[in-house]
Amino acid sequence: MLTFPKQATFPRKILLALLVAPQFWLAPWVLAQDSELGKPSAMRNLVPAKQVEAQATQQYNQLLQEAASKKALAPDNHPQVQRLRSIARKLIPHAERFNPRAKEWRWEVNLIGSKQINAFCMPGGKIVFYTGILDQLKLTDDEVAMIMGHEIAHALWEHARERMAKSFATNIGATLLGELVGGGNYSALFRMGGDLLTLKFSRSDESEADIVGLDLAARAGYDPRAGISLWQKMATASKGKPLEFLSTHPSGKTRIEDIKRQLPKVMPLYEANRG
Repeated sequence: MLTFPKQATFPRKILLALLVAPQFWLAPWVLAQDSELGKPSAMRNLVPAKQVEAQATQQYNQLLQEAASKKALAPDNHPQVQRLRSIARKLIPHAERFNPRAKEWRWEVNLIGSKQINAFCMPGGKIVFYTGILDQLKLTDDEVAMIMGHEIAHALWEHARERMAKSFATNIGATLLGELVGGGNYSALFRMGGDLLTLKFSRSDESEADIVGLDLAARAGYDPRAGISLWQKMATASKGKPLEFLSTHPSGKTRIEDIKRQLPKVMPLYEANRG
């Protein structure tokens, strides 16, 4: 478990003032470009982004070490690794419009040999795909971009940071949370925050990630309509067996209808950037 340096004491009155200040509830980098895209939760601001990203990097490196020890970590010259990294290189330049911290992230993309139908992007731009999602669903590049854009969106919209803060506040109360944050004592918060690799997002988180992910993929020149075929494949693969990737996602039918509703907004971006 990481330990965190103490910071200067943050007076309770100032903390409470920030909590009720309107500007605290809307980060300056939020783009009011989609009426369906909610404001980032103010709760996440109680958790230092750099500390979340540091913990994510630690857990990511541990995952890669474990995979390497089992000879499950694909090498840099693996065709699928090169494919994933090529797609990521087209998506990442558009990430900053949703979160300016993204330009400081040390992005990584890796592939782990596993039958799991799963993929994720941890805080700080740490991306992993499992071979199962590529092989079993036989994904096109456009479909891979839909998944990658969605997972990157979780990191950009800082859903993990929000989940950690909400979980901690629920368990110990906002008063104690304020005391810990005010005194720079984050270690207890991160212990309760749990494993970032197994963190579950809410359905509203997933819907937000869909909107942002479609935008990212379209700007990178990938066809947003691939989101429809992707979720059709997901629905077929999940018959008779629940998929971890779908554990908190809206149903495939709902997802497809949501994507169709977004298409008029993102298709012009795709048309302008494809090729």
